Amino acid sequence: MVDAAVRALRADPRGRVVIDGRSGAGKTTLARRVAELAGARLVSLDEFYEGWAGLAGATAVTARLVAAHADGSVGTYHRWDWERDEFSAREASVDPSVALVIEGCGALSAEASRCATVSIWIDGDAAVRKHLALTRDGDSFAPYWDMWSAQEDEHIRANAPESIAQLSFSAT
Repeated sequence: MVDAAVRALRADPRGRVVIDGRSGAGKTTLARRVAELAGARLVSLDEFYEGWAGLAGATAVTARLVAAHADGSVGTYHRWDWERDEFSAREASVDPSVALVIEGCGALSAEASRCATVSIWIDGDAAVRKHLALTRDGDSFAPYWDMWSAQEDEHIRANAPESIAQLSFSAT
């Protein structure tokens, strides 16, 4: 999976890799590796989820960023401040001259897929994913697991990311 994404970005140095999947499946690990090997900018949806209820909004932001990048335009977004529970006033920007890897639950939609060089869906056994996610994030995520999982379910119903992904696999 890493090799296919890196090859695509080396062939298109201004390309876009969109990685989606359920929490704990390994999206961030994959995205970091691809970005590192390809010299790409990594953007995580964690940067702009509007708190624990913000998955759907992040799907729209992702589609906008990927489309702007594909058009050669600078994409912008506001970072979510998890401690203050609000968006930062300062915009973050995405340079279209540098390859982009964008990852997070909710990243892949029909709009994002149309502009992606490579789109990837990662899933896995629910119990294993939950264990990995809660081990990673601990007490900060545990109270929100069920709410977040319900948002993932809604994203899957609304956007069918596994069926539109070019590559998909079970990581756990």
